Formats: sequence, C-alpha cells, structure tokens
Amino acid sequence: MSVVPAASAPALDAASHEWLRALRADGATRDEAIARLHALLLRAARFEAARRGAGVPHLRDELEEIAHEAAADALIGVLARLDDFRGESRFTTWVYKFALLETAAKLRKRAWQDREVPLEPDAWNLFESVGLAPAERVEQSELLSTLQTAIGELLTPHQRRVLIALTLNDVPIDVLAERLDTTRGALYKTLHDARHKLRAHLAERELSLATN
Repeated sequence: MSVVPAASAPALDAASHEWLRALRADGATRDEAIARLHALLLRAARFEAARRGAGVPHLRDELEEIAHEAAADALIGVLARLDDFRGESRFTTWVYKFALLETAAKLRKRAWQDREVPLEPDAWNLFESVGLAPAERVEQSELLSTLQTAIGELLTPHQRRVLIALTLNDVPIDVLAERLDTTRGALYKTLHDARHKLRAHLAERELSLATN
C-alpha cells in the first residue's frame, strides 16, 4: 500500500519571513517591527473607514478615531495569531484583513451605538411578494401565518429574540452579541437551532421557507 505524503506548507516569501523574524525577535528589533505593523494596519483601517464612510455620514467626524481603534485591536489580534500564518498569501495581505474586519465591525457598532436594538418584528408584510396569482397568494398567506405562530409558540424567548433581530430587523450580529453579552458563535448556534425548529414544523405541514 502506497503512502501519500502530507501536503507541505507553502514556502514563505522573503518579505513575509522577515516580518515573522522581526516580530518574534527581542528588544528594539521587535519594537520597530511592531511600529511598522501598526502603521500598515492603520493605513488599511483608514482606507476601509473612508470606503464605508459614505454609508454612515453621521460618523464622518469619528472615522479617524474608529480607524485608530481598529488598528490597535487588529495589531493585538495579529500578534496573538502569528503562528496561524501559513504563507498562503503574503504576510502583509494576511494582516491587512485583520484591519478591514476590525474596522467594519467597529463601524457597525458605532452606527448602532445610540439605537435601540429591535427584538420584535417591525413588519411581517416585508416577507410578502407582489404580483402573485390568487392561489399563490393564498399559499403565501398560509405560510406566513404558520410561521408567525411557530415563532411565537415553538421557539424559546431567546431564540425568538435572536431570530427576529438578525433575520427580520437586520441587526448586525456583532452588535447583537454586545447588547446581549454573548458571542457571535453562540448567536449563530441559536439562530441555527431556531431555523431547524421552524423548518421541521413547516415540513410537517408540507410548507417550506427558503433560508440562507
């Protein structure tokens, strides 16, 4: 029996290797590398804040502050996960993503900072489709009625709050996690369990709901 050798990690390019060497060094070498890394992350955060800024015009005067906060948190994240870098891209490309994700998350949180998180549906008729034939409209009405009843009766209060906030009211998941003092992972699990209950309930009635 032949043995298939394990795939080897891609070889690091010279620049990426140097970044890792410097960030794992001691003293002034590491300090200088961290300073360069922070500058790189700040440029990335500023770029992302400016790119997304048009969507949150009321935060225009806060974009620089948000970029600095995002760069600082991205720096902490990169330093904590240096061993995760496998060389599948350049090191600078890898760390750039940390800044983009942190900036996007902070912009979402800041945009919702003074807003109440809606935990009840604003309007069930958002699900309704226009231009349906009479028979299709009856079927849709039955589906929505069954779904509303199931959400109210089958889900736990926590599952109901999470499902409504994330799927009906478009609350960003990191914002909801902060407000409910939980984690994104826990919310994803709650949402998955709630959807599973609803799908099973609808399937028993030969109804279906398309969900992502």
